[in-house]
Amino acid sequence: MTTLDDLPIRDDLRGKIPYGAPQLHVPVALNVNENTHPIPEDVAHDIIARIAQALLSLNRYPDREFTALREALAGYLGHGLSPDRIWAANGSNEVLQQVLQAFGGFGRTALGFTPTYSMYPLLSSGVGVEWIGADRDADFELSPETAVRAVEEHDPDIVILCSPNNPTGTPVPLETVRAVADAARGIVVVDEAYAEFAPPGSPSALSLLEGRPRLIVSRTMSKAFAFAGARVGYLAADPAVIDAIRLVRLPYHLSALTQAAAIGAVEHAPQMLAMVDDIRGQRDRISAELAGLGYRPYRSWSNFVLFAGVDDPQATWAALRDRGVLVRDVGIPGTLRVSAGTETETTAFLEAIAAVGR
Repeated sequence: MTTLDDLPIRDDLRGKIPYGAPQLHVPVALNVNENTHPIPEDVAHDIIARIAQALLSLNRYPDREFTALREALAGYLGHGLSPDRIWAANGSNEVLQQVLQAFGGFGRTALGFTPTYSMYPLLSSGVGVEWIGADRDADFELSPETAVRAVEEHDPDIVILCSPNNPTGTPVPLETVRAVADAARGIVVVDEAYAEFAPPGSPSALSLLEGRPRLIVSRTMSKAFAFAGARVGYLAADPAVIDAIRLVRLPYHLSALTQAAAIGAVEHAPQMLAMVDDIRGQRDRISAELAGLGYRPYRSWSNFVLFAGVDDPQATWAALRDRGVLVRDVGIPGTLRVSAGTETETTAFLEAIAAVGR
């Protein structure tokens, strides 16, 4: 049987493994940071009607500029953004890939602060960009001084700041984003996939876009909008950045069905986001009760909690799985990560972790 090693794949891809988490059928799946709340029924019916309408013209290519969706996303984000400063793709991973294709390539570098989202180095290697992982401060925080020092040392072509950070949940202070954007000579991407789960009123890097044409803010509909299966991500940036991405995007990359579904979701944003407060509450409940059990949860502005004090993560992961609860071992020694689910799912996790013990 032919193996990967038998194929003439690029040398820089040899030995790498694809991104992925265990896909197991368990009663309570809290391992991939999904929004486990269902889409409101009336919203779902409206989205279905929009998709049905789009089906009638599937013989034609979709609007390659997805004009209506960009208008809807600009309105949702606010901050005085216009549609020509918005871009969308099939999930924020594709958005980031397009940024790396446009501004990266062989001989260029991308800098991030580890531990962080494991897709960043994979996306970078896929387009020939060298990935550089710099250290964070204690407790996975990131100060302006630490971040700027790494930028000055490595002089990267692209910097990616994940805020709140995955897999740790820690936010990147706006002061750090500002300092990096002002210090870096290249593109700075702030990945705000979990931004809606931050405390109400928390500032977004969107407020820093004006006057910074090399700053990009990436978002997703997978998390707060409970739209993971639809695969819709987007970014806000200077119009010139959007023009650069057009050079590398595949033609008609966003299907008519995807556009219809996404527009429907965004136009019902208040209903779609009504569950966010509940998720925040369950996240904070997880942190408080884990601390009471002797674990050490890290500060989180996301929809998950990374907690330390796990003597044997693999054994604890397996014991939780055997009790019907799936969490994530992200490879940070002595830790596990759990998504904040519904109240029932959170209770199931907390009862299981209490029974399993450290």
